[in-house]
Amino acid sequence: MTRRLLRLTAAVLLTTCALTAPAALASTPSAPSAPHPRASLTDIENDVMCTLCHESLAVAQSPQADAERNYIRGLIAQGETKQQILNDMVAQYGSNVLGKPPASGFNLTVYILPPALLAFGIAILAITLPRWRRRTRAATATARSADNDDDKAPALDPAEAARLEHELSQFRG
Repeated sequence: MTRRLLRLTAAVLLTTCALTAPAALASTPSAPSAPHPRASLTDIENDVMCTLCHESLAVAQSPQADAERNYIRGLIAQGETKQQILNDMVAQYGSNVLGKPPASGFNLTVYILPPALLAFGIAILAITLPRWRRRTRAATATARSADNDDDKAPALDPAEAARLEHELSQFRG
């Protein structure tokens, strides 16, 4: 039974990886094939973090955030695309400036691990819920049969019945 669970878990993890890897790879930037629209500060602010206060640049109010905004404005004035600006920001401030980690290397686990854990949890529930239901049904059936057996309780000895009546009469007052 344990081997079956391990095989099922491995199959679920492999399926999840197979399904999420193409999506993660598709989100990586590719060679520009069409002209990109002009970048805007508002669009870029949501994808970039302030390196000092570690907040989105859209809400950060530090001097460092102002310096980053000015840097972005300068790049927009030069006519760079959003991806070029993001690449320049990484070159200038490091990869911590990005709001989302790049989907490569160890950072890929951020994109693959949550769906894999979700699939693993669903697989565990799919296996354990039927077992729990069977156990509950068996326990209910056992309790019902015990209740039916109580109706057919054996008769008491006359001596025990007399002793029981004597003790009950003391409690009744």
